[in-house]
Amino acid sequence: LPPMSMRLPGASYKTVFDRGRVLRGRLLTLYAWQTQDAGNRAGVVISRKSFHDATDRNRAKRILRAGHAMARAALVARLGPCECVLVGRRALEGRKAQDVARELESLAGRCGKS
Repeated sequence: LPPMSMRLPGASYKTVFDRGRVLRGRLLTLYAWQTQDAGNRAGVVISRKSFHDATDRNRAKRILRAGHAMARAALVARLGPCECVLVGRRALEGRKAQDVARELESLAGRCGKS
């Protein structure tokens, strides 16, 4: 079997937005929905309003995905099984994946297990 994708399927975004906890940081807003059968997957959203050029939006999405991959172990340890949607903010411009990973770990620490 091929490895399971770490990307959240499109049909799950609405559920995470509606039922998940919201944590706002400087670089991103994290929506985390904690369930026992969650696959520890993440989806990424970047608005055209924040990043006008497609190349800038795509770069921001890549940075968010890479940051989530780096922080995945810490997120699972602090939050347990959860599905996340990461919404990038304008402050993400010019940042690196390590900055996103640090912020995700910080947000997860604020959220804690519930």
